[in-house]
Amino acid sequence: MSDPVASPEDGLAVVDPNSYAAWDPLLDTFDRLRSETPVVRIESPADDFDPFWLLTRYDDVMRVSKDNVGFLNAPRATVFTNKQGEAFARAITAAQGEESPNLVSSLVALDAPKHPKLRRLTQDWFMPKNLRTIEAQIRALAQKTADRFVAAGPEADFVQLVAAPYPLHVVMQILGVPEEDEARMLFLTQQMFGGQDEELNKSGLASMTPEQIFQIVQGAVADFEAYFEGLAAQRRANPTSDVATILARAEIDGAPISAQDLAGYYIIIAAAGHDTTSASTAGAMLALARDPDQFARVKADRSLVPGIVEEAIRWTSPVQHFMRTATQDAQFGDVTIKAGDWLMMNYVAANHDPAQFDNPRKFDAAREANRHIAFGAGAHQCLGLHLARLEMRLLFEALLDRVDAVELAGEPRRAKSTFVGGLKTLPLRFTAH
Repeated sequence: MSDPVASPEDGLAVVDPNSYAAWDPLLDTFDRLRSETPVVRIESPADDFDPFWLLTRYDDVMRVSKDNVGFLNAPRATVFTNKQGEAFARAITAAQGEESPNLVSSLVALDAPKHPKLRRLTQDWFMPKNLRTIEAQIRALAQKTADRFVAAGPEADFVQLVAAPYPLHVVMQILGVPEEDEARMLFLTQQMFGGQDEELNKSGLASMTPEQIFQIVQGAVADFEAYFEGLAAQRRANPTSDVATILARAEIDGAPISAQDLAGYYIIIAAAGHDTTSASTAGAMLALARDPDQFARVKADRSLVPGIVEEAIRWTSPVQHFMRTATQDAQFGDVTIKAGDWLMMNYVAANHDPAQFDNPRKFDAAREANRHIAFGAGAHQCLGLHLARLEMRLLFEALLDRVDAVELAGEPRRAKSTFVGGLKTLPLRFTAH
């Protein structure tokens, strides 16, 4: 039996950033593939990227996520990259002393035994017990953000005023970055995750070559590294209780962690810790703006707020995929994935699998057994998941205290990005007090 191969049109839909800006057609494609060929080979007609297996079923994505022996991060790029991009990354990292297909040496790109050692450095800090010590501080930021949103009414762009700045401010406080540097951090984050979206990567170019994209990302990484090198030096001289201090003074096996690992740790917390929560927050507000009855229910019953948070994270799936490399042959139904094969865990498809979620395209704050996989699973489950849930819960409690009704004031627009995605504009009209 020959391997199932996606049509060129379907293959393009999976890897083209523009597809992720047109949400419903993309979900239609995933629904059809999941139904017809749930494990399908994606090939490039132009041979500009290596073939990989696309996983669209929830159970298959969960299986690979939890199997950190059979499926590794490090051998290949952890995020979909074409041949030119991977070669560029390898050349840059080789010049720095350790060749890698990933520009940043972070938790998402590492495997055991190094990954768990690095993760343990901050894992306790991000657990609910410790986060309770900063809850009042985050609540104050949430209330300040809600006040700013209300003051801008009766119409405003929710992404620009709330969803983008609020989680950034939380993460920057955790890292000890002064408020005057937050605009710089936002700029660098958008350059890293903006993909081919000219508005987010700040290039102004609607069509860029892979080399141009990687040059933008590499420049952002270098700027991040230089900034956090200075921050780490400050924390070694004047330690505080923030995450920056833990990392600046961190040791593994009795030796300080490398400069590359330190920079990667700071970058993943600063960039991923903000952009993903921003996307989920905007997704939740979009759903509530489209459904005034559901907005009224959650405003009247705050016990539904955690449900809003969880459903928004599933429904939005801000981290849209990760890649893995098989270490041994693995059977998925009639399909054999061979040792050395590259595969994509597509979280958008998995979190919209009707076998796991009833009516998956419906946003339902009261959805029961919402075991989404937006945070991943197993050893690589998102380190900041408890922080993201706390931030969103406190923000929506503050917004529901002030906003009485909300509706769309224009057409929302999504980012062109295959990796981290979500709304880049959300024009709202609202009444508040």
